[in-house]
Amino acid sequence: MHRVALLLILLLFLLIPDSYIYFLYIRRQTKKTCWRVAYWMPSLLLLIGYFLLLFAVGENAMAHHATAIGRYAVCVFLLVLPKTLFLLCSLVGLPLRWWRPRWSRPFTWAGLLLGAVVFAGVLYGSLVGIGRFQTREVVFSHPRIPAGFDGYRIVQLSDIHIGSWRDNGRPIARLVDKVNALQPDLILFTGDLVNQRSDELTDFRALLSGLHAPDGVYSVLGNHDYGTYYHWGSAQAEAANLRSLLRLQREMGWSLLDNAHVVLHHRGDSIALVGVGNQGRPPFSQHARLAQAAAGTDSLFRILMSHDPTHWRSEVLPKTSIELMLAGHTHAMQLILFGHSPSELLYPEWRGLYTEGAQSLYVNIGIGYVGLPFRLGAWPEITLFTLKSSPPGA
Repeated sequence: MHRVALLLILLLFLLIPDSYIYFLYIRRQTKKTCWRVAYWMPSLLLLIGYFLLLFAVGENAMAHHATAIGRYAVCVFLLVLPKTLFLLCSLVGLPLRWWRPRWSRPFTWAGLLLGAVVFAGVLYGSLVGIGRFQTREVVFSHPRIPAGFDGYRIVQLSDIHIGSWRDNGRPIARLVDKVNALQPDLILFTGDLVNQRSDELTDFRALLSGLHAPDGVYSVLGNHDYGTYYHWGSAQAEAANLRSLLRLQREMGWSLLDNAHVVLHHRGDSIALVGVGNQGRPPFSQHARLAQAAAGTDSLFRILMSHDPTHWRSEVLPKTSIELMLAGHTHAMQLILFGHSPSELLYPEWRGLYTEGAQSLYVNIGIGYVGLPFRLGAWPEITLFTLKSSPPGA
């Protein structure tokens, strides 16, 4: 049923702009049948591509055909968005077209310019933006950070979604090199290592095992890691997939904190690193056992890894005194323009550092992508934290 709905939406966004542009511009500008037919060919090819995908994929389409679906989605955006924006600009000037035709021309040119800018933006975000790794440096000060951890360097990564990088390992190799070049003391990964299945890691296990830090690589699970978006043949198969993911992380040298904590020691002082299962608002999964994970750590400065930033307001702020929570999940919806993102509509905390009283949250916008291979403004993020011990009251 959802495939029929997608087809109807696609037809709507194709036919309305195409018909408007054809009857108002193309038919008047050319009398040759071949050029008129050529105008409709890109949309026809998109429809043919949709039906090919429809018959080629099964119920686990995103697991088995992620690359093809992603490329098709890019083609849809490249064709539909510019035409739709041109349509809207042209409609504004349409009344003037019948009264004073020359007065309508600025709206036509504005539509062409805006369409060209959007076309270039989608193309850049798809070809370049997804691999434009950016390092954000954050100095985090807090009076509870012990002196021995002053200057301690932590790299946070999140949302690699490794299945989306299939047949494209070079960006992941660059990512590993960039992280190691920062010489962190500790590397933390805040969930969504895979899209749906553990075997997405098969071709990347050796690359990701190349991440190194003296105090290790620690991780937590994100909503995608549990495999709940895949249609499994049985509950046993789903459970086996999760066990496989945990085993593969151990083989990579990563330490998973699944509702648990470790105490880290540096220069004679200690802090606690706490990790919980995914805890999001429905329909996202809820697996966190925060009280269990943080038991016995109250006397230490604590860093909490929790994939979904909504966990901060729902439980961490009202029920604990945890000083710093690290999250991911939002991706900033893979689009930031002029400092704003569509993710603001869903998440009060969607990117960067937020502080209330003595407690802080940092949201990393992730490395990978889901579905649409595109990032614009929301460049893949490597976050480098430097801890600073500050005197009380500073």
